[in-house]
Amino acid sequence: MRQLTNGIQPYAWGSADDIAVLLGVEPTGEPQAEMWMGAHPDQPSQVTVDGVATGLGDLIAADPQRELGSDVSDRFDGRLPFLLKLLAAGQPLSLQAHPNAAQALEGFAREQAAGIAVDAPERSFRDQSHKPELICALAEFHALCGFRAVADTRELLDGLGVAGLHPVQELLDAADEREALGESLRFLLDRNDSTRQLAEAVAAACAEDRGPDRWRRERAWGVEIAGQYPGDPGVVTALLLNLVILQPGEALFLGAGNLHAYLRGFGVEIMANSNNVLRGGLTPKHIDVPALLEVVDPVPLSPAEAVQSVATAEPNHFTRYAAPVSEFALERLVVTDGSSHRWDDTNPAIVLCAGGAVTLQTDVGCAAVAPGHSVWVSAADGPVTVSGDGLVFRATVGG
Repeated sequence: MRQLTNGIQPYAWGSADDIAVLLGVEPTGEPQAEMWMGAHPDQPSQVTVDGVATGLGDLIAADPQRELGSDVSDRFDGRLPFLLKLLAAGQPLSLQAHPNAAQALEGFAREQAAGIAVDAPERSFRDQSHKPELICALAEFHALCGFRAVADTRELLDGLGVAGLHPVQELLDAADEREALGESLRFLLDRNDSTRQLAEAVAAACAEDRGPDRWRRERAWGVEIAGQYPGDPGVVTALLLNLVILQPGEALFLGAGNLHAYLRGFGVEIMANSNNVLRGGLTPKHIDVPALLEVVDPVPLSPAEAVQSVATAEPNHFTRYAAPVSEFALERLVVTDGSSHRWDDTNPAIVLCAGGAVTLQTDVGCAAVAPGHSVWVSAADGPVTVSGDGLVFRATVGG
């Protein structure tokens, strides 16, 4: 086992407090959006080897059979297939979706052929991997996730009483819901003077709180998003999506094509080791509407089916969240004084303490883990037992 030293991404939308408070340090006053734990080349975790700081990716590359185990090494070409993050959103993130595996390969090749540098701001496909992800709330977490059923969206939009919404309302009348939502999205993401004026009119109607009470929270978020991105057509697009509020321990899995945006909250996020993000609005970063429309799946999603609840808060019981991918799996565990839990498998893993303090024990050693800190457990370390008093997340490969 090796303690990880992890970098923090200071994206503008990040909270200034959440990560610092968990680490028990004084906030700097600057945004701290994401702490990355893994081997992604953009910001790999560091480990100490013979007194020298080494990137986790370099450690794995030097002996993938030992660090990952032969099965995982063979399956993923000697690379760690997942990235774990602490994500602290103080403001809404961009409207975005991620490609499937075939779309990632095609998009990456297309931009390579066009001569766009991988690190260029206008680049959309930065690697050749898909990017399924799962977010688990540490505190109340607000997100937009997938398209709402058309009938409900019609009720919300009709209640606003905005004449400029008539083209969208007519598109939503299509018999096929998928077609209705897809064409509505295409219309709204055409960033022109008309859709910008529509965004302003919709924001004003949301501020007046017009319509049924059941959509009051959605209208309130419309006002907040418009305040941050005035005139952005994404303000209207956001009203097509499900507003989901996760309580601590609840999680969302976001597969390829799911249009979403995190709004506010603190959570643990795991994903395939990729940085492919296709944005459609609500961001100063590169927006690539054609690429986004290629990957979005405009199928209605039920929030009740999307949200995964924590199984139990009792000691010695853990929740393994459903994620139908091979790259990652995430488990949540609560231990208290006098209790322990043993993972019998020897899959490589990153173990994060998200509260309290815990001790990890293997046949070759032990490690104390404080809040906000994490440990790399290689395949060679063998089964791990965790004990103490705290909240633990274990990130490992999927089945």
